Amino acid sequence: MPDPDALLQRIEDLEARLRVTEDVQAIHRLKTRYAQLVDARYKKGGGVVERPALEAAARAIAETFTPDGVWDGGALGVCEGQDAIYERMCEPTLVFSWHFFLKPYIEVTGDTAQGTWDILSPCTSKEGRAMWMAGVEHDRYARHEGAWLHTHMKLDVVMMAPHDKGWSKRA
Repeated sequence: MPDPDALLQRIEDLEARLRVTEDVQAIHRLKTRYAQLVDARYKKGGGVVERPALEAAARAIAETFTPDGVWDGGALGVCEGQDAIYERMCEPTLVFSWHFFLKPYIEVTGDTAQGTWDILSPCTSKEGRAMWMAGVEHDRYARHEGAWLHTHMKLDVVMMAPHDKGWSKRA
């Protein structure tokens, strides 16, 4: 007959592993939602959506952060708190973007986590120039009222290159 204490420990270990796996998946969904919302600020053919849709997307983006969360876009600015993030997201710096988050690395410790994501984003400047942007986002997360949210997100741009010239001959 199996040792009941060993069996109980095995079940507890499996539950802990399952919780971490579910937490990582929840963070993946959070990042996917963030990307969808950031891109929802632009029309499919290019251009910023009308103000009501822009404000709705900006509010939803801000809500992917904790109330005191930080959005750090490097040269694009730094915002602290949902209201500041909302205001910043209501002022797009581009007329088009499409975010691809790749190679996630997420470590969960209880109700907090940290992660990195590579980002590739074709985008169009306000002047109409097609660009490629690649970088890394360094994120911190917390379980807030039962849901995973960003507590801090920092973008490090690796390159921003004109589409027509490529990244090897940046202008």
